[in-house]
Amino acid sequence: MQLLRPILVATVLSASLLAACGERAKVATQAAARVNDGEITVHQINQALQQQRGLKQEQLDTVSRQVLERLIDQELAVQKAVEQKLDRDPKVMAAIEAAKREIIARAYAEQVAEAVTKPTAQEVQKYYDDKPALFAKRRAYTLQEFNLKAGSIDTAVLDAKMTQARSGAEVAAALTAMGLTFEVGQSTQGAESLPMSLVDKMGAMTVGQSLVISQSGKPVKVLHIAAAQPGPVSLAQATPAIEQFILNERKRQAVEAAIKAARSAAKIEYQGKFAEPAASAASAAAAAPPSAPAPTPAASQGLDDATLKKGMGLK
Repeated sequence: MQLLRPILVATVLSASLLAACGERAKVATQAAARVNDGEITVHQINQALQQQRGLKQEQLDTVSRQVLERLIDQELAVQKAVEQKLDRDPKVMAAIEAAKREIIARAYAEQVAEAVTKPTAQEVQKYYDDKPALFAKRRAYTLQEFNLKAGSIDTAVLDAKMTQARSGAEVAAALTAMGLTFEVGQSTQGAESLPMSLVDKMGAMTVGQSLVISQSGKPVKVLHIAAAQPGPVSLAQATPAIEQFILNERKRQAVEAAIKAARSAAKIEYQGKFAEPAASAASAAAAAPPSAPAPTPAASQGLDDATLKKGMGLK
């Protein structure tokens, strides 16, 4: 539909304009409106419509006219700004240049991304098999969340205490006995709504168990599984979401690799106040012992909640 949308919009607008002008205009025009000495084109309207996701065919005429009215207002503002020479203001010129660079850089990234190949059925199957907690053994959890507000305790000690607690009441009693204050909340959510770092851990736990969540080495909350309902997702259901995730991940990696290659081939000289820190950093890196390369993010790191729900037909 997205490919047909510009053609359809152009047809609708052209037909509307011709009707407004009567039989005098026999040839379709790309102009949608004249604004003083300026012009709003069908192409501008099409470009704006392409940014609106989920637009239905029956909405095109109404929405295209709304877009046209906004573009007319924008054109009037531009004309007034030019009259006042605001387009020559150094800040405005700098902002225009920054936007131009962003658009051109994005165009290059999109060109690189479009060259990547789609995942094979075998790759989709592997991703599905590698994440049973998201798919084949997916569950919807009722979680009690104990957010720690005050008090201090070692994570290992807290882990040991939470291992002994088998209910929300026992978790609360143990936290109180340790001198910790907390707030309690409850929610029901599918595995795909959890942080990806927790999906496999939660998938291996049973009802009544608790998980301590830490940040910077300090416990910040306790998640208690009050209930869990099976909600498996078949390979057929999951395939669209998995394909899109793997494809997006490949595009991201391709763009990163292209920029990295360009950096390696480029001559980059830091100037002014940036020269000395850059040189110091380079010297420190050269003097440091070689380390293992950072792992490349794999396509099995996880799908985001929105992508999963959309692909699986979940609400």
